[in-house]
Amino acid sequence: MKIFDSHTHLNAEEFQEEIPETIARAQELGVTQMAVVGFDDPTIKKTLALSQEYPNIWSIIGWHPTEAGSYTPAVEKFLQTHLTDEKVVALGEIGLDYHWMEDPKDVQEKVFRRQIAIAKEFHLPISIHMREAIEDTYRILKDEDVREIGGIMHSYSGDTEYMKRFLDLGMHISLSGVVTFKKAAEVHEVAKAVPLDKLLVETDAPYLAPVPKRGKRNEPGYTRYTVERIAELRGVTPEEIAAVTFQNAVELFKLEGRL
Repeated sequence: MKIFDSHTHLNAEEFQEEIPETIARAQELGVTQMAVVGFDDPTIKKTLALSQEYPNIWSIIGWHPTEAGSYTPAVEKFLQTHLTDEKVVALGEIGLDYHWMEDPKDVQEKVFRRQIAIAKEFHLPISIHMREAIEDTYRILKDEDVREIGGIMHSYSGDTEYMKRFLDLGMHISLSGVVTFKKAAEVHEVAKAVPLDKLLVETDAPYLAPVPKRGKRNEPGYTRYTVERIAELRGVTPEEIAAVTFQNAVELFKLEGRL
């Protein structure tokens, strides 16, 4: 079984002292490829360094909505300089966060729209962070007509109705360890309903550890538990979910012939 963790933060401080060991544990569980997401200056630099060092690590870089107030022309130039790097496969995570509300909605929206425009310029898919902001996120993605680049609704936790709307915009649905939680009824329904060719899996490590690791530090290898739970919900084998989500990531990130 080969699994692609489409969104992880191996660049987080929690992994600083044991990156090789974490990668080795992931491979033991079948997680052979991972996209490491950088969302501010230090985490972007770290993911770029990791993707240069490890052949099975790819980089997603962008400016997180909780950092929107610090988005400057210098930040934009920094992003644009590295979006052409060989191992950069998407722009993200970008979007809206109305939970923490570090910056006003209009500031978040402006930075979100600007980064979508940049992703179009560089022909890169986008990875979307959406927290307590589903209506505005959908509105902006629809306004900006993101179908030409597509992207990922990262750690999707909305309902099936909004799932269909995001799919209509050309987005993929990525499920995290939340799908293993007993009370995550809406996410269970999404896991059963999402078309297989639009499904991705992720950890968002070190956050959102799945059952049976819930409450502990999450890590990329635990994508396997998400794969197994989705397979259980859909009545298919874990190997089938692993294979289809792996291929979906390869196609979205344009990695054919590069693995």
